[in-house]
Amino acid sequence: MVMQGKKSNYDTDVFVPLINTIARLSGTQYGSDTRKDIAMRVIADHLRAVSFCIADGQLPSNIKAGYVIRRILRRAIRYAYVFLDMKEPFVYKLVDTLSAQMGAFFPEISLQKDFIQRIIEQEEISFLKTLSSGLSKFENYIEKESSAQKTISGAFTFELYDTYGFPVDLTVLMAREIGWQVDMKAFNTCMDAQKERSKKAANVEISDWIDLEKVQDTVFIGYDTTEADVKIVKFRKVTAKNEEVYHLVFDHTPFYAESGGQVGDKGTLLAGNEKVSIINTIKENNLIIHLSDALPAQVNGTFRAVVDVQKRKQTAANHSATHLLHAALREILGKHVEQKGSLVDEQRLRFDFSHYARMTDEEIKAVEDMVNEKIRENIVTDDIRQMSYKEAVGMGAMALFGEKYSENVRVIAFDRNFSVELCGGTHVKATGDIGLFKILTESAIAAGTRRIEALTGAAAFNHLYTFVHFKNEIAELLKKPADIIKSLTELIAENEKLGKELEKFRKSALEDVKKDLLNEIQTINNIQFIAKVVALDMQSVKDIAFALRSSQKNMVVLLACKTADKTNLSLLITDDLVETKKLNAGQIIREIAKEIKGGGGGQPFFATAGGSDFNGVDKAFNAAITLLNAL
Repeated sequence: MVMQGKKSNYDTDVFVPLINTIARLSGTQYGSDTRKDIAMRVIADHLRAVSFCIADGQLPSNIKAGYVIRRILRRAIRYAYVFLDMKEPFVYKLVDTLSAQMGAFFPEISLQKDFIQRIIEQEEISFLKTLSSGLSKFENYIEKESSAQKTISGAFTFELYDTYGFPVDLTVLMAREIGWQVDMKAFNTCMDAQKERSKKAANVEISDWIDLEKVQDTVFIGYDTTEADVKIVKFRKVTAKNEEVYHLVFDHTPFYAESGGQVGDKGTLLAGNEKVSIINTIKENNLIIHLSDALPAQVNGTFRAVVDVQKRKQTAANHSATHLLHAALREILGKHVEQKGSLVDEQRLRFDFSHYARMTDEEIKAVEDMVNEKIRENIVTDDIRQMSYKEAVGMGAMALFGEKYSENVRVIAFDRNFSVELCGGTHVKATGDIGLFKILTESAIAAGTRRIEALTGAAAFNHLYTFVHFKNEIAELLKKPADIIKSLTELIAENEKLGKELEKFRKSALEDVKKDLLNEIQTINNIQFIAKVVALDMQSVKDIAFALRSSQKNMVVLLACKTADKTNLSLLITDDLVETKKLNAGQIIREIAKEIKGGGGGQPFFATAGGSDFNGVDKAFNAAITLLNAL
């Protein structure tokens, strides 16, 4: 600062390029407005902090260091939204300028520029949705609240947080900026009450185990069979939300317990004429627990445990497909791809993986084609039940990061040169049993993590059949054109053209209404006043009001319109009257809205109200005249 003869750090060449970019993108001149200048400085400063942190490997999150990054970035986004009127993501665009500035000194910025931009843009898109609704609620609260203590209630702060996802620290910061405070004691009381409600809602009563035989763990025999004669060795009753289920443990079982992303088996327990449904299977402390909707009449004795074979087969097909999908993703996208989670049941599969960009249509098709090619090859499943962990990793088996493996592991391979993974789940005997693989969606679920949802077998065929049927229906509606896409494109273009023509007609009609309104000006206490019932929708009323605001001075406009079941009032006060007469449309409309049996609020220059009594419109007009006469 000293060397460059400046009086502020922000006027040096460290910040000026960023501030100039912010000014250009926001259409704002730096140095013309103190509040906007501060906003641009905050954005430039915070953009640097966040970018360097992301380049160093710290991503925004809801915990620990990641939360600090998220808070810094959200503060920059809010300043852009409030003070620069930037309602769309734009902070991420500043990374280009920062990279050009600092790349020579901090190469990570240039090397990871695209990644940093994607992370910041994702955060902006997400937070702007929350910010828009939260700020609106906050501003309305401040306008309506007449607290002499200038205190935001804990209940309202909790509503913003709990209902709209608005960060508490941001509410506190915004309150501080206008000289208010937040009743944090009351907020914490609301939080404690919510936790207590959640605790009661999730209240579960678990009785003690009743041991029939002593066991340490359960032997799973379900890789080779789906039926077996079993004995119940222990059981207990569990009550949750007034519903009772029983936990049954067998001496051995063909039922697969939920783990590794695969859901648990369902089935039945048979004894003579008695039939008990097994509604799920879970694992707890090496015990495989079968959830049943009833307890057998005689718990001693031998039962026939029968797994729902159809569900097992469909689930196994989806599980095997995730292995093929994982391998295909690594082939197509690169070896950086790693599994981050999965869920497989009898209906579909879900697979989460590390990757920092949206997959292109070409990449999705290439992955789909590769998986289906392996299915058509009908590769026999190589199921290695007992192998040392060291030996399995040595042969190239994929192990999930963060998972704990025992000394001996199970390896599932589909062509040892293609897919080899450590896995304890159930699988098809050969890839041909999967039938068909079809990707439904590919999306982002977190920074650097993508998700694919897909179908296999009959579900995939049914999906394709539905798609073909849908395509044929569209063709029928379009009179069976040779090129459906071309016809749809032309139809959309024609619709857009008609929409633009309709909008021109609407604007022309509004201009006529505006002229008619100007012919009905009356002067009250040296103020131009218009009061009129108009046959328009609320958006058109707002458009007219803002058109008058930009073209007129010394004017108050009160318009009424009626929808199917509601009477609406809109009040405009031109900026000069707001400034010189200290008029406030939000306060005035709250008073006159009583005449239509309603309420409302808004900003000093524009406010709206809704009520149920259209017969009170004239009284509302007269109430406004009375208020103006009293100035």
